[in-house]
Amino acid sequence: MLTGKQKRFLRSEAHHLDPIFQVGKGGVSGTMLRQIEEALEARELLKVSILQNNDDDKHDVANQLAEGTSAELVQLIGHTVVLYKPSVNNKRIELPRAK
Repeated sequence: MLTGKQKRFLRSEAHHLDPIFQVGKGGVSGTMLRQIEEALEARELLKVSILQNNDDDKHDVANQLAEGTSAELVQLIGHTVVLYKPSVNNKRIELPRAK
């Protein structure tokens, strides 16, 4: 579980990133979750865009993505989801210490 300070730090790190995945009409699929897990292992922090043609609630989609990839939901702003999962092999992001 991330603290508020850690989430703020991750939001600032994610600000300049572009979404690399899109959730469309088909919703969240198992294949998509595997691809996002692989990308999280390589990058640790990424954005996912929820397209307008997706009929599901954006909060449900964000939670499905976070739970399906075992990642932390950092932020849902508009139709963009920010996910964080510490990498096992490619650790790059050093989070501020929780008090």
